[in-house]
Amino acid sequence: MKEHADALLRTMLGPTAGFRRDQQEAIEAVVRQRSRVLVVQRTGWGKSLVYFIATKLLRDQGAGPTVLVSPLLSLMRNQIEMAERIGIRAATINSANQDEWQVTEDQLEAGACDILLVSPERLANQRFLQQTLPAIHGGIGLFVVDEAHCISDWGHDFRPDYRRIVRIVRALPRQVPVLGTTATANDRVVADIVEQLGSGLQVFRGTLARPTLRLQTIRLADQAERLAWLTEHLPRLPGTGIIYCLTVADCRRVSEWLRGHHIDAPAYHGDLDNVVREALEQRLLRNEVKALVATVALGMGFDKPDLGFIVHYQRPGSVVSYYQQIGRAGRAVEDASVILLNGREDDEIQDYFIQSAFSGADEMQQILTVIEQSNGLTVNEILRRINLSRPRVERALKLLEVDGAITHSQTRYRRTVNPWRADLERARRVTAQRRRELTRMQDFVSHTTCLMEFLTRELDDPEARPCGRCANCAGDIVSRTADLGLVQDAISFLRRDSQVIESRKQWPPGGIGGRSGRIPADRQNMEGRALCIYGDAGWGQAVAAGKYQARRFANDLVVAASDLIQNRWRPEPQPEWVTAIPSLRHPILVPDFAQRLAQVLNLPFYPVLVKVSDAPEQKSMHNSLQQAANVANVFQVQGKCPAGPVLLVDDVVDSRWTLSICGCLLREAGSGPVHPFTLAVASIGEPIT
Repeated sequence: MKEHADALLRTMLGPTAGFRRDQQEAIEAVVRQRSRVLVVQRTGWGKSLVYFIATKLLRDQGAGPTVLVSPLLSLMRNQIEMAERIGIRAATINSANQDEWQVTEDQLEAGACDILLVSPERLANQRFLQQTLPAIHGGIGLFVVDEAHCISDWGHDFRPDYRRIVRIVRALPRQVPVLGTTATANDRVVADIVEQLGSGLQVFRGTLARPTLRLQTIRLADQAERLAWLTEHLPRLPGTGIIYCLTVADCRRVSEWLRGHHIDAPAYHGDLDNVVREALEQRLLRNEVKALVATVALGMGFDKPDLGFIVHYQRPGSVVSYYQQIGRAGRAVEDASVILLNGREDDEIQDYFIQSAFSGADEMQQILTVIEQSNGLTVNEILRRINLSRPRVERALKLLEVDGAITHSQTRYRRTVNPWRADLERARRVTAQRRRELTRMQDFVSHTTCLMEFLTRELDDPEARPCGRCANCAGDIVSRTADLGLVQDAISFLRRDSQVIESRKQWPPGGIGGRSGRIPADRQNMEGRALCIYGDAGWGQAVAAGKYQARRFANDLVVAASDLIQNRWRPEPQPEWVTAIPSLRHPILVPDFAQRLAQVLNLPFYPVLVKVSDAPEQKSMHNSLQQAANVANVFQVQGKCPAGPVLLVDDVVDSRWTLSICGCLLREAGSGPVHPFTLAVASIGEPIT
């Protein structure tokens, strides 16, 4: 078997390739001993080699195909190409290739498929469980759990669907080997995985230090400073790389700034079509770009061995997440630069992520109760009844379904007879652990001794020691400062970085205020603009100060808004008058700004919109359906409405329902096209209108 495995490795990687420590031992444990194995090894170690070569050896012995469960199917293209060199026939079943399901199932039944790749969500599909898996010719030969840390809610990337894997593993015949792989599991996570996958799990754990990486942390609190730093220093970093951002909005902004300075760095995030994402990956693989500016959508599973640098525009929420992301770099180069920038918004974003990570027991009980009281509900019907955000409801439904408390058929959720009780203590402890992880990441930024040793100790690496290469060990890799001229340019860029306000085309499901279905074209708003993102380093801080400190928006904002409207946006048909969204709590704030803006634009201001009843603040409404219902009947047009195109002004926008409803009222009252304008779009956790 050893000779066969050696030959397969050389076929995959070349004539000089040899196994790393524990690779061959893990393969032998799976193939010869039919054991259950957990491999915890650093990124780039070659965990995929273990399951691909083990698959080939088992298939040559007559075993059934491998089933590989991974959240990274779209990022495994290059690994699959490598496996094809040794004759591995791979197929996948996922939501994006339904046309291929039957062909794949026929291949499985005929024994013509060696490895089937599926996402954990596929394990919730009844057809897959009841038809596909039982029809596999020869039964499952090897069951692989890629990114096994996702099983544990102590891990940095817990995914509820991974809990379904535990049930399948426990139901497998004992002679079927099981292999879990991860690079990001500390002692607590390893113990949890062992507990869930069963005793007798063999653990192959190696050193996690990455000798090719050179780490440095740099404090640049302001986004303008960080943009300037990137422009000045990115061209000097070796090869090509990845710039990680915490949000999609920041990816777009950083990419636009860099490309405006002749640095080819496209944005990459989960909102992009899969075809676009694959094309961007290929451009990076071919060194056709300097970097991709990415969210964690470009994370685990992406393999470019010669990636020369990783820069974090903002600080991740945990040491484990950070380690996983920097592991993309330095796999086949001797020196890769890893630079962590961090700023004032990092904690705010991470705090939002922590707060939204777990649905509270009372929230889950609320959802169970409304489902029990009906003959099944859709997600939208639940959102109408419960004031929770869509992501929180969907996350809670996933957990309740995995726990067996509800079932999911097509679009409706129904209560089962199974009892359910929330594990309050575990949720409390896991949330507290997330807070500790954030604190340790803050400590990492200010750490004065070896940075790599800090990381590996946090991951419970028994071989943790000083690296001698990081900035703290050997001196700075790159300058910590940014050119002041570039900083001023970045401030100007941020102040010009207006945001599009898309018009709503549909009323919410079920309708509001007697309106339902598609919003008639002559009642829809035109595409609008916001001056900035609330709280950002451009105008966003000035908006925040005006809204909550001065209680009046500064004249600088009036000038900036008029410049945007007249010189960059130039809405058509041109507004002939201005009005404002009224408020009973702050009756002067927005109308005062709108009147001053109208004066600068040389347009008349008519306060024709009135708020006829009080309602909870929009920021207390947590989903679009609740937000729409909250403002459905609280506004009216009073007096004669001018007929020409109108600029509709508000301070901060998120859901767009206030603007959409007021715009519709204006059109019904006889106004011309409505151009929404707001000072800001809401950032994470900020007020919404």
